[in-house]
Amino acid sequence: MERKYFTITGLNHYYGQEFLERDMKVKLTKEPDNDYDMEAIKVEMEGLGVVGYVANSPYTVQGESMSAGRLYEKMDDTAIGTILYILPRGVICYLDEE
Repeated sequence: MERKYFTITGLNHYYGQEFLERDMKVKLTKEPDNDYDMEAIKVEMEGLGVVGYVANSPYTVQGESMSAGRLYEKMDDTAIGTILYILPRGVICYLDEE
């Protein structure tokens, strides 16, 4: 099965990205009641809570990543992702397959 990539954005509004490392796990949770984006997917880490959101804009989606809108229908209400690359403008992850 082909990997589904996504970009975490908004990290600077929470804890930054300096502590992130390749192969760390993140939890994705759909947030349909979000006031700004009906297809919002928050990104959480154990012990920290929300660390960012899945990018949903052409300006924040990096590389071959799916936007939150494209990923939204391809996942359950929650999912697990793995960090692949830490870049200056976002963190590239892939969705773990069940």
